[in-house]
Amino acid sequence: MRAEAFFAGLEDGMGTREKGGMRRTRPSVTRTLMRAAPAALGLCVICFFGAYAVTGRNGILAYGDYKAQIAQRERDYAAIDRRRAVLRNRVALLDPRHANPDMVDEMVRKELNVAHPDEMIVPLR
Repeated sequence: MRAEAFFAGLEDGMGTREKGGMRRTRPSVTRTLMRAAPAALGLCVICFFGAYAVTGRNGILAYGDYKAQIAQRERDYAAIDRRRAVLRNRVALLDPRHANPDMVDEMVRKELNVAHPDEMIVPLR
């Protein structure tokens, strides 16, 4: 008799079955999806941020590019620092209290574009 009741419940399309005198129904697909939606949304958010941490503008893959940029900027800084040292030396040579006569003569000739008749001018640039 129990087997007949079990098969009768399957045949009526309700998805019910008898178990110990209690009636039990299968959960619907909609209810299952509604229960799984928050977990799926959370997983999608975690995957998004994980992918952005790897491939984003500041991600792990951009680390090598940052190292190359730092190396280039350090080379640029070294060149600028050398140029600054040269300019600092020229400024020190032009100090009005004790100016270097050769430096002053060079600058005056360059600015005024003058030379003695017996001098030969060789442009360097």
